[in-house]
Amino acid sequence: MAKVRARPDNGLLFLDFYYRGVRCREQTALPDSSENRKKVQALLNRVTKEIAQGSFVYVQTFPNSPKAAHFAMGIVANAAAVTPAPNAGHATDTPTFEEFSTTWRTEMSPQWRPTHRQGVDDIFRSHLLPAFGAKPLASIAKADVLTFRASLANLPGRGGRKLSASRINKIMTILRQMLNEASERFAIAPACRGLKPLKARRPDVQPFSLEEVERIRSTVREDFRHYVTARFFTGMRTGEINGLKWKYVDFERGLILVRETVVDGKSQDRAKTEQSIRDIPMLPIVREALEAQFAQRDADNPYVFGTRGGGPIDAHNFANRVWYPLLRYLELEKRRPYQTRHTTATLLLASGENPEWIAKLMGHANTQMLFTVYSRFVPNLTRQDGRAITGLLNSRRTTKSPAPAAPTPEALQSMTPDELRDALAKLLSQQSHAA
Repeated sequence: MAKVRARPDNGLLFLDFYYRGVRCREQTALPDSSENRKKVQALLNRVTKEIAQGSFVYVQTFPNSPKAAHFAMGIVANAAAVTPAPNAGHATDTPTFEEFSTTWRTEMSPQWRPTHRQGVDDIFRSHLLPAFGAKPLASIAKADVLTFRASLANLPGRGGRKLSASRINKIMTILRQMLNEASERFAIAPACRGLKPLKARRPDVQPFSLEEVERIRSTVREDFRHYVTARFFTGMRTGEINGLKWKYVDFERGLILVRETVVDGKSQDRAKTEQSIRDIPMLPIVREALEAQFAQRDADNPYVFGTRGGGPIDAHNFANRVWYPLLRYLELEKRRPYQTRHTTATLLLASGENPEWIAKLMGHANTQMLFTVYSRFVPNLTRQDGRAITGLLNSRRTTKSPAPAAPTPEALQSMTPDELRDALAKLLSQQSHAA
């Protein structure tokens, strides 16, 4: 991690940073003081920013430095490429895991959603920093990473079970990303090389049948009926429908514009993926529900489905106070509200809608998930029982030309010899073609 330090012998400040995997110390003539530290720190911040952007030119910033000439000729860079990795005995030349983690998270923040940044910080605080925080980056080997992953498998997860494979993979992904960046930046061996993710169980998909949907819609509390209807027949994610505002409901064109989401009660204008930003056509049942909701809306609340306090619906409150009690009352299997989205996909597929259109409506990048996740819930989507080819063969048999009818005995008796020969020849010809 880049720092401003003071020399112990004379108290002068110097910059301590890494460039192209090489540790650089650039001396100043400024004595250690609060004001001088601010000046040197400002210079160090600029250097760090330019290095991250790839625009740093050593000789322009430190023209009198011996390293400037080396970097200009590429000597130091080439030496770093052939020098043994610091893991072999130079661990103190790299920053600690905790120091670099702070830098890395700061650099990555602009491309992360706030909720993702919060999740990453939680992973570092709960798992990564306790395990690796004080270790120099170059001292972390693959064996340390494997030991850490094994320890995660023994931690408690939800429902009294151990930490799930998908959760472990998520933690390891963050660790791998940071260590890979450190490997390139400090020319150290990548500790996660060849490390494969654990096999995770596919999330359960438990869509509701159309009969169950109607039972839920007809029984749910009146103030949540339009909300539940929209969830069942738009395929919107929980954060998307809770964050839906009236300005994104286009009655004229019959579209719902997915532009914002709500996470932890806060509205965000950055969707989950690029495909998540989409326009959803209103089915007649959805339009009817939205028009009824608009008629009774609170003019001061921008959210389509809002609370009396003027904010969006709280996902946890809805699930615990409305959704789960309703399923118990109807004696339906307990399922998360998110299953309404899966229900949308299965109902559309079962009705014969175009899979590509459904994928766009759901916010998927392609149709792969539709066929991978939902095909087993739609009998007419794919057949694997032989009935399709059997039906084809039977249809050919039923349309085959009927066998030629033989002349009746009465007709034969009334025929002349020539007519009899002609009739026999015609009969043989028809039987030959039929065969």
